[in-house]
Amino acid sequence: MEAKHNKIVFIGAGNVATVLAQAVNGKRKTVQVYSKSISSAKKLGNILGCSFTDNLKKISREADMYIISIKDDAIDKVATKLHLKNKVVVHTSGSVDMKSLKKISENYGVLYPLQTFSKKSKLKKDVPFCIEGSSEKAYKQLEELVKELGGKAYHINSIARAKLHLAAVFANNFTNHMYAIAYDILQKEHIPFDVLLPLIHETVNKLEKLNPVESQTGPAIRRDKKTIKKHLEILKKRPEYLNLYKQLTKSIQLKAHAKEL
Repeated sequence: MEAKHNKIVFIGAGNVATVLAQAVNGKRKTVQVYSKSISSAKKLGNILGCSFTDNLKKISREADMYIISIKDDAIDKVATKLHLKNKVVVHTSGSVDMKSLKKISENYGVLYPLQTFSKKSKLKKDVPFCIEGSSEKAYKQLEELVKELGGKAYHINSIARAKLHLAAVFANNFTNHMYAIAYDILQKEHIPFDVLLPLIHETVNKLEKLNPVESQTGPAIRRDKKTIKKHLEILKKRPEYLNLYKQLTKSIQLKAHAKEL
């Protein structure tokens, strides 16, 4: 039996759009893919078996829902060129206000999946979706879609979602950058990065029982001055890492001090 709100247009063909579109495929009918890059639009369109375009003026009016999944900075620009009246139009951004879509349609909202994406990844089961809708119609359609995708819906408004997105950047993007620095340090000594994986896994698993403040370990929180001095000496030839090490050490110690108070 077909879903009541069955047809979708994806505006965007990047990582998030590709993973979402393939997760939706088979549950709903994707009628079109748009991308400013015709090759990207064609590639995703061929995967989904639907039409594609690089012209916003040729966006299909047949769909029930339009999912805008593009760079945050491009959403406002696209919003000024689209007019879809009563259609449900949503974006997938964590940081962009829902009201950025209000000129497109009276039924607009947000479908923000809290997962890190690459084009080869798949939508995880029970992934949190932060949803928000300008109308009951938009909100209900978002709830239905999240349920079909096997996700968990959380009603989070634009102000709170922006702060959640900031927290996610610290927890994911910045953490991954730390891994990249660790990889660089090890590579110069011909030490495989794999040696750190058990430690990384244990650090993440520990968060299921303790909050991050309680689980903090290392020379900074122990105020192990000799070890910190040795690390700073090693990093002298890498001033960008040296300064970051100092800042992070200070931040850890300030957080520990605040906890003690």
